[in-house]
Amino acid sequence: MSRNNEHQAWFIPSGVSLAFSTREGGCSQSPYASLNLGLHVGDDPQKVLANRQLIAEELNLPAKPAWLEQIHSVDIVDADHSQVHHADGSYTRSEQQVCVVMTADCLPVLLCDENGTEVAAVHAGWRGLCDGIIEVAIGKFSHMPAELIAYLGPAIGPTAFEVGAEVKAQFEAKHPQTSQFFSAHVNADGEQKFMADIHGLARFRLSLLGVKRIYSDPRCTVSDTETFFSYRREGITGRMASFIWLSR
Repeated sequence: MSRNNEHQAWFIPSGVSLAFSTREGGCSQSPYASLNLGLHVGDDPQKVLANRQLIAEELNLPAKPAWLEQIHSVDIVDADHSQVHHADGSYTRSEQQVCVVMTADCLPVLLCDENGTEVAAVHAGWRGLCDGIIEVAIGKFSHMPAELIAYLGPAIGPTAFEVGAEVKAQFEAKHPQTSQFFSAHVNADGEQKFMADIHGLARFRLSLLGVKRIYSDPRCTVSDTETFFSYRREGITGRMASFIWLSR
């Protein structure tokens, strides 16, 4: 589990708490061993609910997290509503709510303002990132982008994220400068592919909006087999979660 005090070089405003889970410390069995937090991946639902309770207690969460049914969209919802939403991010100004997204290679993006009054959690797969989910999330804040802080969690690294030319083309169609985040690669089958830097792509989009303080956890979910679930590596696997909430 990565929590505030494990990122001592990060500036986290007073009154904001955040955490990134790992695959360690739960009760799920292989291939979901052990702290799987996703109900949608085929694991025993009772074990997933037990894992969610375990992490809520460990983090001393102020409320039940606003779990989402993620669909690789650009939809950001109000976390204060009690029903489960089909969306890929949530936002709140409430001290009694926890924003959360699940990942297993995709990029979790946590956002807050420098005064610690509003927060959001974003699930940024390449589709959502390309289509503008970060821009939608930033638009939910009452503060200007220059007053916001972004925290990028563990995700698939640039030496593991192989994509086709069509993915590169979709990003370049929106911003030609993003070509710098793709490196040409010939795979084992002799196919022309590209290695993508999802952290770099997210940093670019955030910077373009005017967000100045961006912190990253560079660990690769694919290569670190002991710490993280990875859909790219395993196919059938669990999900980590990234949490942010107001704790003042």
